Amino acid sequence: MSIKQNTKISNNQFENPEYYFNRELSWLDFNYRVIDEAYDPNNPLLEQLNFLAIGTSNADEFFMVRVAGVVDQYLADIEISENKTQMTPDELLEQISLNHHRNTTYQYRRYHSLVNSKLPSLNYHMSMVDDLTPDELLQAKAYYHQLVLPTLSPLGIDAYRPFPMLKNNAINIFVQLSKDGEEHSAIVPIPTLLDRYIIVDANGKNRIIFIEDLIIQELSTLFEGYEIQYAFPFRITRSADFDIKEDNASDLINLIEDYIKKRRTGIAIRLEIDTRFVPDFNKKHYKLIAKSLELNKRSIHLIDGPIDLTFLFGLADKIGETYPEHRYPDFNAYLNPEHTGESLFESIKQGDLFFNHPYDSFKPVVSLVEEAATDPNTIAIKQTLYRVSKHSPIIQALKTAAENGKEVTVLVELKARFDEENNVFWAKELEEAGCHVIYGVSDLKTHSKITMIVRREGNAIRRYVHLGTGNYNDKTAKTYTDMGLMTADIAMGEDAAKFFNFISGYTELPEYTHLHVSPFAIRDSLIDYIDEEIELHKQHGDGRIVAKMNSLTDKPLIQKLYEASQAGVRIDLIVRGICCLKPGIPGISENIHVRSIVGRFLEHSRIYAFNNHGDSRIFLSSADMMTRNMTKRVEIEFPILDEKIETEIAHVLELQLEDNLKARELQVTGDYTRPERQEGEALNSQEQQMIEANQRKNNLIEEKKQIQKSIPWFDRIWRRFRKN
Repeated sequence: MSIKQNTKISNNQFENPEYYFNRELSWLDFNYRVIDEAYDPNNPLLEQLNFLAIGTSNADEFFMVRVAGVVDQYLADIEISENKTQMTPDELLEQISLNHHRNTTYQYRRYHSLVNSKLPSLNYHMSMVDDLTPDELLQAKAYYHQLVLPTLSPLGIDAYRPFPMLKNNAINIFVQLSKDGEEHSAIVPIPTLLDRYIIVDANGKNRIIFIEDLIIQELSTLFEGYEIQYAFPFRITRSADFDIKEDNASDLINLIEDYIKKRRTGIAIRLEIDTRFVPDFNKKHYKLIAKSLELNKRSIHLIDGPIDLTFLFGLADKIGETYPEHRYPDFNAYLNPEHTGESLFESIKQGDLFFNHPYDSFKPVVSLVEEAATDPNTIAIKQTLYRVSKHSPIIQALKTAAENGKEVTVLVELKARFDEENNVFWAKELEEAGCHVIYGVSDLKTHSKITMIVRREGNAIRRYVHLGTGNYNDKTAKTYTDMGLMTADIAMGEDAAKFFNFISGYTELPEYTHLHVSPFAIRDSLIDYIDEEIELHKQHGDGRIVAKMNSLTDKPLIQKLYEASQAGVRIDLIVRGICCLKPGIPGISENIHVRSIVGRFLEHSRIYAFNNHGDSRIFLSSADMMTRNMTKRVEIEFPILDEKIETEIAHVLELQLEDNLKARELQVTGDYTRPERQEGEALNSQEQQMIEANQRKNNLIEEKKQIQKSIPWFDRIWRRFRKN
């Protein structure tokens, strides 16, 4: 394969570092917005706890990947960390530390508020072992001796026993001991398979006791004959930012498996310490750990609370079983039965089908592959897979298709970060079932979401194509907002065939009719469409661009948006996470408005819409406006050709631009502020889309009733008789 590289040059008038936000610092601002959702009284109590857990989960990955990359730059004496704000690695690491401390303080303030003042109303009490009654203590000790003590392995630290290699993000207990006037240090790793907490109930109260608290209280069982000076829980976050060297790799699966093992022993990036167990906690208490891990002060995070709040996910689920009213109300996605099973292919032939998940069910996407797997007219199935669920029905359907003699070609991206192990497993499973499995494209990640079904219909071949903005993951499709299109358009089918031939074989870069495929082509197309919008605005004065994405970091695209703003084009950007573009700079970006929506569902769809002097163009894509998506990944951008679907997508964009409950607007200062609203004008765009999905369900039920009424009574009885 050969890849054409974009040769367009950046606009020099926009090189001022003051025109940009730093990527890493912008991400930390995003995580602050996530944590801020835990403060929103409109969110049910248990969902507020979930947002605190999400904040921790997000931060863990951020440190393992993004901060680890900056640390690598710092250790390698790289002069400039990134090309927009021109910060040095040292400056950036310092500011990351400050901003993350800000986030953590905000997060734990809310944690203590919720567990101390809200959870007790549900009869759940966060308690220390010292708070337990004698009966409760008896329960806790029994649990410790039966299920915890046998699993523990205390590790002494001295000349013969060096500082141990501790697991990434696992909780440990540091213990300082003394005997006969001599000081000794030890570490007790807490096995990751142990429950994080136990619930004891001897007096009608559900008391939650952390496993680390229980172990600290019972340390004498591990260190008999020694006096325990102090002990505290801590955990280490390690680097997971390793380059996969693909050159001369004879077996990519073995290479990925080695990479997964290497991640477990990466250098330490962050040290978190729960300080509650040691009065007047100070640096002397963690000196040995910091020295052994070669961590400086800014890498150490002292926390007045339990480290790793991801345990709140499970706790919220448990409490929610008894108190479902403190969770989000159940929502069942809209599903048209004509878009599943045998009727699906006929529905697609009649016209393009559009899906806006999770408001529209993901079942038609699964059904497309399942139906093709057993359909006698299906000849071949081709699909790209980036992240799938643990028990993926799509994987099972692909295996069934191969076993039924269909030609099945699947690209399983082994380099999908943190899903490598899962994808290696599925790649082997698919191969064993008889599928042709591709492991990706050399030096690139295949992030595109595309499926092609090839059917024999009469004396002709017809291709059915699904294109989407999100993964083929039936689980995350219930919590991520993504859009998808099913089409039998001939040109779109030919483009899909060219795409799969390109990634599976050796060929020059195809000439596509409708698709734009990265690397480089999506950036080129977006720049061209922005240029056209600028020219049309100069002629007609109605230039408008609306774009929705997860993150915006690509400098050439930011500069092109600045150019459009200078020309007077009105630009609305809906950017959930990172945004390096700075809106509202006089003479540069005063016509650009940026908002972020954080709510019940993770906003994940990518939409690029251009007014085009009233002849609107809307594109969906698997790619964000990020440099990695433009130059280092195989991505697809595809047009919406059906006017009705265009209208549906435009409606979603307008709802999100009118959202004044879950949206925050980015200011030139970098602050995110809530939109102003008049009384009675509150709009949550996600709730509104759920309302509209329920309306579609009700309309479908009403239509069926009307159809039933129009059928003569004798025919209705006869149909019921035939069913039985």
